[in-house]
Amino acid sequence: MPTGTALSVAGLHKRYGGDALASVHALRGVDLVVGNGEFVAIMGPSGCGKSTLLNAVAGLEPLDEGTIVVADETIAGRTEKELALFRRRHIGLVFQFYNLIDELSVLDNVAVAAMVGGFKRKAAETRARDLLDLLGLGGRGQVSPDVLSGGQRQRLAIARALANKPTLLLADEPTGALDSDGGAEIAELFLRLNAEGQTILMVTHDASIAAVAGRVERMFDGRMIGDRVTVSP
Repeated sequence: MPTGTALSVAGLHKRYGGDALASVHALRGVDLVVGNGEFVAIMGPSGCGKSTLLNAVAGLEPLDEGTIVVADETIAGRTEKELALFRRRHIGLVFQFYNLIDELSVLDNVAVAAMVGGFKRKAAETRARDLLDLLGLGGRGQVSPDVLSGGQRQRLAIARALANKPTLLLADEPTGALDSDGGAEIAELFLRLNAEGQTILMVTHDASIAAVAGRVERMFDGRMIGDRVTVSP
């Protein structure tokens, strides 16, 4: 497995609402380190701060306190333009509800993401075809995403998230919109991607999905609660 650190977060605090009495303290001093090549799952109930943490790591959620470093780059103090460039270099995002562009073909959903990540058009299309082949969608490149099954749509979303060869793949409840069979399929796909070297940070409330990760961390009420579980190979 590669050595070094892909992600380091320290002392993260995030509050919502200006009134101290009515504010929500979503993150309460969160610390987390993810090594290069690790697959880490964060488990916890809805509202515990998991998605807020993931959005903060992606530079989508400004913090009140704390530091985030991805691939030796800190995201503190960056402008929105600088954060967008940071995401293009380092971050792949997978959401619960796919966020695909149904007006574009399956191939173009991935190719456009690759171009945003810095690929020229021809290279982007090659990257897209390679990813679709890898994820079992090689024969569906010219169809619209809206004709795909839920599991296929999520595989397409994963292909798009990988288009820029991200340092860190972030997955927010990636199986939440799928049935148990579809969820197991996506979990096994993440396991395969990790075996090929992709670093993954996934948040989920589903223990059966978290179980495929190499390490499970638990959150409650905005805090990492310390009873980590390391899953044997």
